[in-house]
Amino acid sequence: MKTSSRVTTTTLFFLTAVLASSMTAAQDAAQQPAPKGSSPAAAVEPSGDTADAALERTRKMVRMLDDIYKGGIVTITTHYVNDRDAIPAGTAFKMLFKAAEEKGWHRVRLLDGTGHPLNEENIAADEFEKAAVKALVGGKAWYEREIKKDGRRYLQVGTPIPVVFEKCVMCHDNFANVPRGKAIGALAYTLPIE
Repeated sequence: MKTSSRVTTTTLFFLTAVLASSMTAAQDAAQQPAPKGSSPAAAVEPSGDTADAALERTRKMVRMLDDIYKGGIVTITTHYVNDRDAIPAGTAFKMLFKAAEEKGWHRVRLLDGTGHPLNEENIAADEFEKAAVKALVGGKAWYEREIKKDGRRYLQVGTPIPVVFEKCVMCHDNFANVPRGKAIGALAYTLPIE
């Protein structure tokens, strides 16, 4: 591995650790009411009952996590992924996703939407994931359902992952002919509704 790749690897692991340690504070902050005069979160296309305050808080949490994760991946890719020897930001974030799940915060999976995954673990594994990928690659901005498991309510949400810039193609040759902004995959979230 080249020296620049070692620096990149160290930097990615450091950034992943920082994001992991800030998740608790971010989750606590998302459950607090917005300060007076602040602007509301960006609108999404939620389905189902919007009168349920706990469900709305969980939707807001998903929007926040989605912004953090996708923004982090884009930032790391922009500044630290400069050649094929670097660890892709998606790989680092999958480690972060695993840590979040192991701590019991939530589950999030990176899903392929092309039908030609670079990694078998990114294949949609259940009915929700398959339906979410189909809807999001088809142009939807949000796909959700509520489930009950062991007497608890959970919100499952899929959000699209688009091709956003040329560096995506550096590691993902199969995206070379995909128009910028087109969804090629999804993040699938499962969070408890509390």
